[in-house]
Amino acid sequence: QVHLVESGGGLVQPGGSLRLSCAYSGMIFSINAMGWYRQTPGKQREAVATITKFGGRNYGDSVKGRFIISEDKAENTVYLQMNSLRPEDTAVYYCVSFTTIISDSRDYWGQGIQVTVSS
Repeated sequence: QVHLVESGGGLVQPGGSLRLSCAYSGMIFSINAMGWYRQTPGKQREAVATITKFGGRNYGDSVKGRFIISEDKAENTVYLQMNSLRPEDTAVYYCVSFTTIISDSRDYWGQGIQVTVSS
């Protein structure tokens, strides 16, 4: 199992910045990739950014050039630096780990954290 705890959300003005953190623990060596997803009521869950254990990064089209995903392996923490925030970025953000043990692949999700972009 992998346990994820998100932090760093809150209220920010348009154009501002926030940094989300995701601390992970448990069977860390089973993790193939980490990611951030977001959910707004009435909309499908959207992939924001992912980072593989080899350091490869991918971003959703709506956040390219504005968000940066990174990982501090020494601290067992994944970050999402969010810049130039827009009202449409308002959502609950979830940290997720993608794991494989032998041939068993599983996803583990954090509890979610609210990000609100508003004047």
